[in-house]
Amino acid sequence: MRLQRGLRKWAVTMTAASVAAMGLVAGQSTAANAAVACDVTYSANSWTSSPGQGGFTANITLRNTGDPLTSWSLAFDYPTTTQRYTPTGWGANWSQSGARITGTNMPYNGSLATGASISIGFNGTWSGTNPNPTSFSVNGTTCGGTNPTTPSVITSASSVPVNEGGTATFTARLSAAPSSNVTVTTSRTSGDTDLSVSSGASLTFTPSNWNTPQTVTLAAAQDSDTASGSAAFTVGGTGVTSATVNATEVDDDATTAQSIVVTPTSVTVPEGGTAGYTVALARQPSANVSVTSTAGSGDTNLTISSGATLTFTTSNWNTPQTVTLAAAQDSDTTNGSRTFTVASSGLTSRTVTATEADDDGAPPTGHVENPYAGATGYVNPDWRAKAAAEPGGAAVANTSTAVWMDRIAAIAGASGAMGLRAHLDEAVRQDAANGSAPLTIQVVIYNLPNRDCSALASNGELLIAQNGFNRYRTEYIDPIAAIMRDSAYSNLRIVTIIEPDSLPNLVTNLNSFPKCQEANGPGGYVDGVRYALNQLHAITNVYTYIDAAHHAWLGWDSNFNPSVNLFYSTVSGTTAGVDSVDGFIVNTANYSATTEPYFSVSGTVGSQPIRQSNWVDWNYYIDEMTFARDLRTALVNRGFRSGLGMLIDTSRNGWGGSARPSGPSSSTELNAFVDQSRVDRRIHAGNWCNQNGAGLGARPTASPAAGFDAYVWIKPPGESDGASEDIQNDEGKKFDRMCDPTYTGNNLNKNNMSGALPNAPLSGRWFSAQFRQLLANAYPPVN
Repeated sequence: MRLQRGLRKWAVTMTAASVAAMGLVAGQSTAANAAVACDVTYSANSWTSSPGQGGFTANITLRNTGDPLTSWSLAFDYPTTTQRYTPTGWGANWSQSGARITGTNMPYNGSLATGASISIGFNGTWSGTNPNPTSFSVNGTTCGGTNPTTPSVITSASSVPVNEGGTATFTARLSAAPSSNVTVTTSRTSGDTDLSVSSGASLTFTPSNWNTPQTVTLAAAQDSDTASGSAAFTVGGTGVTSATVNATEVDDDATTAQSIVVTPTSVTVPEGGTAGYTVALARQPSANVSVTSTAGSGDTNLTISSGATLTFTTSNWNTPQTVTLAAAQDSDTTNGSRTFTVASSGLTSRTVTATEADDDGAPPTGHVENPYAGATGYVNPDWRAKAAAEPGGAAVANTSTAVWMDRIAAIAGASGAMGLRAHLDEAVRQDAANGSAPLTIQVVIYNLPNRDCSALASNGELLIAQNGFNRYRTEYIDPIAAIMRDSAYSNLRIVTIIEPDSLPNLVTNLNSFPKCQEANGPGGYVDGVRYALNQLHAITNVYTYIDAAHHAWLGWDSNFNPSVNLFYSTVSGTTAGVDSVDGFIVNTANYSATTEPYFSVSGTVGSQPIRQSNWVDWNYYIDEMTFARDLRTALVNRGFRSGLGMLIDTSRNGWGGSARPSGPSSSTELNAFVDQSRVDRRIHAGNWCNQNGAGLGARPTASPAAGFDAYVWIKPPGESDGASEDIQNDEGKKFDRMCDPTYTGNNLNKNNMSGALPNAPLSGRWFSAQFRQLLANAYPPVN
């Protein structure tokens, strides 16, 4: 059950050297007489590792400015044969023969609509010089070999409603790059003269910004009639094909009155937890509107956690924004309530009644917002006995840890361990002994076909090529769901951690690992995760959290945004859509620090940015708290529900002990400053196996911050990540050199030592030396 390696795509800030190439030719599935064109932009960042040689990262943007494509193959030649692709790339299947580089589309990005673009790239090495390529071809045809098409104006809407006395917007862009600057004007050609262009009447598009939408604002004058007028606006210019946008004046004095919209007006907040309501406006304002929530009379344990002041603009006025309420933990047994007033100058205020749930009385029933709030955690008797047998281990032996279902045999119980039903029966017993508080038990769902496709230590028993998906459904997920569905367990809060190491691999590791490429197809990771969500979400007291890797895997923008899109497309394809997940978890079984207190990713040392340091390596994140916070924001913006909760596995990311710095370094050298300031003491942020020097992290905690459901211990401390030498087994687990303390690394961790502890057993087996070190280096320390 080892997971979370640091494989990723290199991403750096680059100085662009652009090559515009017109004449993209479609592949075999595109009509031969299609009108086609493209732009290719190539940029490279080079660094020197020794005199006369070094490495580089190539970023390529391919834009389709012609008819839609269903597949593509990009090729170009480097000017020297000493410029070499290394097997680390993204967005395409890359290969090299001599000086020729070829990149073909992935299964998910072969279709490119007119005007669509895609960012792809790879890492390479050079010696002598590193000049940019000067010519590109697509599907065997040299770009620039056909006549460019006349660009068309593309608008975001063909019809726009405009409130009387207000404004409305649409955007315009071009369908293809112009040969020189083009001015696009918007003018009313017919209709109601009350409708006019307020701003954006003249827009300039260049050969480089042609595909960037620019805004046109329309206005409707205030008048006394009661008719709804309309007008046609032409958006065009010399050298482009024009578009028409029809505008309609809304309501003309019969319009809906401006007001505050609050949903819901009654909220239940679990004691020790959070809940919220949303605020929006009924119509578009003419200027920014500030809406403030204030606490009124009632139970003072109920407070506003975030969102006390919200700002609505002419563009976001109808987008609900969240106000989060919190209920403090107390010892009384009454359900207190409090009124909150939502107000804005000149508008009728609204009220929300919040009720504190349970106050040490009966636990809430049904599916709650945060399954950890107000609950106690299940203590695994198997793990407790092993931890308590270690010197000093009794101090943490009663900590809640997750139960791993890492193979089919684990469901019934294997190698003397308790099975799933035995754990749930024990959870019922612990729940009865805990008084009125509910109990949360965490179960890791971890047995996808081609599991852990980018490493070896925790390979699984199921293979896609050997009927793995059907076995996953019928022999693994279905029996688990049947047990959890048993009414004997209906009062438990069963948290399921869905398939660590799965979906992130489809973003970062497709090009380098055939097993990952296979997992990206039918019966692979997406199908498996969807099936698990469909079966488990249907059980009222089961909560689902999808693994989202960690900052040192997905923190680069080239990984971050594709991951958000993959998470959304996967989950939205389930029966219940985005409602099938309660949240996401980061740092599962990994070592990344929750927070780095002594330096910031946005800081500098002298004139050098922190991001440029060897440790940060141009990542946008240095810890899990900021990564998870921004990931949650991006997921909600993408379409997930506003109540989405985040978990951080803090089981082994404390990094205490004598090696922990007590403050920022005083060094003025960039790498020395970062290395001396960081609390994460790994040799490289991509190292993942049985890391030497690690310590227990923050103890499991409910609602540690807004948007976070809990800190959790998903990886039971003391259970190995993988064997440090080859050990024969019947669990499908293989020897991974990243678990070998003598391994000198690879290009993915910049050829650093693995940092692994010696004498480690198979993943999931008890590793006494590791547990003792984790206990000694705990932060906060174990008292």
